[in-house]
Amino acid sequence: MDSDLNENADCLDDALARDVVARIQERTDEHAAAVAAKVAADAAAVDAMLRTDDFAPSPEQAEGLRKIVHWFKHETHVKQVFRLFGYAGVGKTTLIKRAIKELGLNIHALTGGVVFMAYTGKAALVMAENGTPARTIHSQIYRVSEPTKAEEDRLKAEIAQMRADTARMDEFQQDLAMRRLGQLQRRLDEVYKPGFHVNPESPVKDAALIVLDEVSMVDMEMAQDILSFGIPVLVLGDPGQLPPIRGEGAFTQCEPDVMLTQIHRQAEGSNIIRLATMARMNQPIPYGAYDKYVIKALKGEYTAEQFMQAGQLICGMNSTRLHLNNAMRRIAGADILPSDPKHKIICLKNNHQVGIVNGQFVSLSEIEPDTSISFKAKVKTEQGAELGKLRVYNGHFEDHNGLDPDRSKKDHWDKKKLGLVELTYGYAITCHKAQGSAWDGVIVWDDGLGRTVDDRARWLYTAITRAKKCLLLLS
Repeated sequence: MDSDLNENADCLDDALARDVVARIQERTDEHAAAVAAKVAADAAAVDAMLRTDDFAPSPEQAEGLRKIVHWFKHETHVKQVFRLFGYAGVGKTTLIKRAIKELGLNIHALTGGVVFMAYTGKAALVMAENGTPARTIHSQIYRVSEPTKAEEDRLKAEIAQMRADTARMDEFQQDLAMRRLGQLQRRLDEVYKPGFHVNPESPVKDAALIVLDEVSMVDMEMAQDILSFGIPVLVLGDPGQLPPIRGEGAFTQCEPDVMLTQIHRQAEGSNIIRLATMARMNQPIPYGAYDKYVIKALKGEYTAEQFMQAGQLICGMNSTRLHLNNAMRRIAGADILPSDPKHKIICLKNNHQVGIVNGQFVSLSEIEPDTSISFKAKVKTEQGAELGKLRVYNGHFEDHNGLDPDRSKKDHWDKKKLGLVELTYGYAITCHKAQGSAWDGVIVWDDGLGRTVDDRARWLYTAITRAKKCLLLLS
């Protein structure tokens, strides 16, 4: 009888278990069906928008839009980053604007909206001018800790003491001391640079989405800091552009979720895009006129006087920049220091207190002497903003007369004490400084920069794509 009861209990347990499993499966199927229905509804909404809106995307743009919407609505809990890549002229910015519109996100809301960031101040400024309220990554997510003079003095004293002590050491101790000296010297070299620490109270923490432009410049450490907020990140990248000065771009090392390759109708006939594509693919670019606005020529065929009228000159190396600036400033009538509002001046370092960003062009007027390392001038930005009379560091201008690699370090504490703005001549700039900017007319002075074939292709591609209408490539 007991065995009959046990068998009945086992049967009941089996039936109960089967019933529980069936209910779980039923609920799982219902959930899967609901998710599938939601995904289908989202895709149908995107398709409906594509049919009725004034946006006329290419097939790959349409597919990219569907993927962005699907990722944001259904995958961000398992996939924080979506990579939208594409070369020049494929319409990345247009696609992002349409995606944000389709997602119904507010680009001006501090909570639950979109935060736009770019690596360079000039790139953020250009985005803002085009209606996108962007800021630099550094100003958006970091707190800055400034080094102190006391810290520098302590390191110098420790280095001097250790050097004095090495004379009394045996060979083994001297070897250890030299290693320690190397570490201290590296710390001293870095003491002049501000420290950046993630600000946990950054407005980024309340955003629904981060859109990160010019992503090729972002290294691994900065990428980890951005991701630490746990907010979905939509990155825009051009794998053909220059990487960070040190290392590789963190976000561009992985395969993109969407790779746009089809040139937009507006750019299809562009010889600038044609030459940029040849540069990116490391193909030789023949000399000659591709049209009346796009030319490749020998350097000797043009003069500095002609450069003054042709647009922004971009080169590879700082030594080339100084050489070209010297030739052009003399034609403009500038001595070592600027003396006329017409002289072309560029900002070298963000100064948010006065409202000026790295890569921004300014004009100077009412110039007068100040201290041994500075002068005073009224500063007006290229956008027309009057910043008033500021104290300007003269060291970067004096580098055109004789480069002193230690000048900025020697003047570091005086620059901070006086609150100096850091400017220099901007007739010629390096390609790294030009990233994030574009001009109607560009002269590319090809000085052969590039440690490898790939580096060179990236440099030339980035330089060429700074031009919007006219390009003079000099080799």
